[in-house]
Amino acid sequence: MADVQNRSVAVITGASGGMGRATAALLAAEHGMKVYLVARSREKGMEAVRYVNDRSGRSDAELILCDLASLASVRAAAAELSAACTHIDVLVNNAGVVTLKREETEDGFERQLGVNHLGHFVLTGLLLPLLLRGEAGRIVVVSSGAHKIGRMNYDDPDMRNRYTVWGAYGRSKLANIWFAQELARRLAGTSVTVNALHPGAVSTDIGVDRRTGFGTVVHRLLRPFFLTPEQGSATAVYLATSADVQGASGGYYYKQKPAAVTARANDAEQARRFWDWSEQATGYVWPEL
Repeated sequence: MADVQNRSVAVITGASGGMGRATAALLAAEHGMKVYLVARSREKGMEAVRYVNDRSGRSDAELILCDLASLASVRAAAAELSAACTHIDVLVNNAGVVTLKREETEDGFERQLGVNHLGHFVLTGLLLPLLLRGEAGRIVVVSSGAHKIGRMNYDDPDMRNRYTVWGAYGRSKLANIWFAQELARRLAGTSVTVNALHPGAVSTDIGVDRRTGFGTVVHRLLRPFFLTPEQGSATAVYLATSADVQGASGGYYYKQKPAAVTARANDAEQARRFWDWSEQATGYVWPEL
């Protein structure tokens, strides 16, 4: 892999398509960044790399294979990035899944929470040393307005007793905000900031079952009412690059402006409790800062 010591470096998860691919392309083409596209599929990931390189007019975008549903895969991806990079300037935690039925990750977590939060929780911690070496590292967490319906039941964290697709999704998006807020508190006094965002209703394949095609027809009918992936990525790119938010941390943004969250999402004690649970669940303890 190329030496990127003198380049601004961005890492984007879920970058094989949709908003992640659009974010990677904009950071590479409009902001001149060296981008690493994190994806679980080699075929789709390489297609995205070619797309980004075509958009930027360069050939330096690279693929990092990683399945966020596997903590072993997360650790391997972090090790690969640590070997390739001297620093990271931007980490966009974009990857997300919606599962219509209850599923589990390789490590036994309910899949939406496992991929949308826990995989990113470990990946971000492992990449933090590289972010601290950047001039002013920025972590961007893609959440959603669905956090408003999120609840965390510590007596049934894997939703074995009661699972609903939107209950699980809302919980994972609430988790994203709690993570960003508690991480911002821990990063205070460092050069690294973290902010969360709601991208809006974006036209991607999320929610479509890749094995059965379930959801495809409904998705096609609703597509004219959705934002394009490029439109949906605007706030993520803004948080990753704009001087307007330099030094800002712990916020939640929509349409490139600060937005309100629920009282539950804004509860610092609940965010700390959830952070402690995340460490216990994954077995990954964040370093003291």
